[in-house]
This record gives sequence, C-alpha cells and structure tokens, in this order.
Amino acid sequence: MDNLSRRGFLRLAAVAGALPAFPGVAFAQSYPKRPVHLISSFAAGGPNDLLARLIGQWLSERLSQPFIIDNRPGAGGMIGTELAAKAPPDGYTLLLVAPANVVNVTLYNKPGFDFVRDIAPCGGLTRVPSVMEVNPSFPAKTVPEFIAYAKANPGKINMASGGNGSAAHVSGELFKIMTGIDMVHVAYRGLAPALTDLLGGQVQVIFDSVPNSIGYIRSGRLRALGTTTASRLDTLPDVPTVSESVPGYEASALAGVGAPRNTPDEVIATINREINAALADPRMKARLAELGGTPIPGSAEDYGRLLAAEIEKWARVIRAANIKLD
Repeated sequence: MDNLSRRGFLRLAAVAGALPAFPGVAFAQSYPKRPVHLISSFAAGGPNDLLARLIGQWLSERLSQPFIIDNRPGAGGMIGTELAAKAPPDGYTLLLVAPANVVNVTLYNKPGFDFVRDIAPCGGLTRVPSVMEVNPSFPAKTVPEFIAYAKANPGKINMASGGNGSAAHVSGELFKIMTGIDMVHVAYRGLAPALTDLLGGQVQVIFDSVPNSIGYIRSGRLRALGTTTASRLDTLPDVPTVSESVPGYEASALAGVGAPRNTPDEVIATINREINAALADPRMKARLAELGGTPIPGSAEDYGRLLAAEIEKWARVIRAANIKLD
C-alpha cells in the first residue's frame, strides 16, 4: 500500500464499499467519523431551514453520524455563509446553499470572503418556482393584459418584495427589463407584510414563491397570472408560465449543499452520492414537492455549473436595475 497514493487508496476503498458484504469482512467508513455541522444561513422555521433539516436527517441516517443543523441568520445569509467559507475544509462543516447566495455575490461589496472561490459545490437539491400574482381587484387577468396595462399606466403599478435584492425583487426586475414596463418597487421587511399589503390592495403585484402563496391562490384571495418556471407546474396546471407571453423568462430559487474550498474530493463525492440517493427516493421526492421544490440531481460539477449560470444571470439584472442595499 506504500506505493499507492492516498487519493488512489481512498478511491479503491470507495469502490470496495460498494461491493456486496461477505461474512467476516467489514469495510471501514472513512467519513464521517464524528458529527457534521450543516449551516443554514437563515432562521429556524423558514423554507431554507426546513430543507436543511430534511437533507440533514437523510444524511444522518445514511452515514450513521449526526448532521446538526446550525442556524446562523443575519445580513441576508452572509453571516452563515462566511462562517462556512472560513471553516476548516475537513468535511465537518457544510453549508445549505440558499437562493440568496447567488444574488449576494453581486449585491455585496467586499464581504470578507468570495462565495465562488471559497465554497465548493457538493450537489444541488431543489429549484423552487415563483408565481406572478395580483390582487383580484387588479384589472389584468393574464400576463399580456398586465403588460398592456403597465404600458398604458407607467409608474402606477406598485411591485412588492421582501426587500432589496430579494428573490421577489430581482424576479420582478427581470420581468421589467424583458417587457420594457415601468413599475415602482416597494421593499418590505420580509414577505409577510408584503403579502398583507397585496391582499389589502395597497400594492398590485408580487413575484412570490409558490409554496408561500398557493393557499391564497386556491382560495381566490390572490390571482395567479403566471408561474416563473420554463414549464407549467403540476401544482398549478391551469396557470400559464410567464414565458408563454415573455419568451425566455425564467426565475426560480436554487438550493443545494456546499463545503469550504479544499474539502477533500472523497468527502464531496460522498455527500453528492447521498444527495442524489435522496432525490431519487420516493418519500424524499414527496417531501420536497410539499415544499414546492423540483429535484435537481447531478454531479457536484453539474451543480457548480448551475450556480455559475445563476450568478451571472442575476448579476446582469442587478446591474441593469441598479439594485443597491438599503
């Protein structure tokens, strides 16, 4: 074995671990040997935290070590992300990569770390769609009618969001850019007060996540004009996509798992393998569907390419719309 490189030996061990077990023969699991911390950069109880707990439980059961969810909210996800970026690259600190991460790369100046450089992609989890929705009193019933109304009434439509640079904000700005309409952005401190004012008619439109709004849509308290994904959703099959009227429009929230850069390839491969196993499991698929997510299986490299494309996409929107933090 002295002639084998450490990496080569670990690869052989990984192959051996996949072979059928024989009586009296046991293969030692090299990772993990102790509890792993999975950092969620947002408060407990929110969608990112729920997703972290879901995959954390799966990893705990599959790898026979606790995966502890470590909530580190603040600064739009930057506090938890920085903690993960600066953690030892030994596989015992991971990051639940949230949709905010791809926007924050452009939104924050000199954050003290470089997300692209300092976080290694392990695997994608889900895409969560959004829906363009209006108060039922609003005259437009379709996306084309909305665009026509907005062009006839420039600057008279208030578009709500949960804050500057939030998913709802950048999704709306992309819509404005692609349609050439003028809407007034109204930033709230979170989506709950934004939805309250949309329900009350103080604002006219929002681009909100489907799980957050589907109850209001089904009860008729809000009117869905279009979903933001490339194809129609099973949960809202009668609602057209925005792209059916605005070709090329797509806006969804990407989530996955990352690790500090220089984390061993074998560790990343283990996490990626188990994530893909989770995404193929019928029970896990059902739970993700309950959270409004569509699984995005693939290699760590596949996920890295998705992240790079999302970062570039939203960077163009942020610059074109001149989005600044409060």
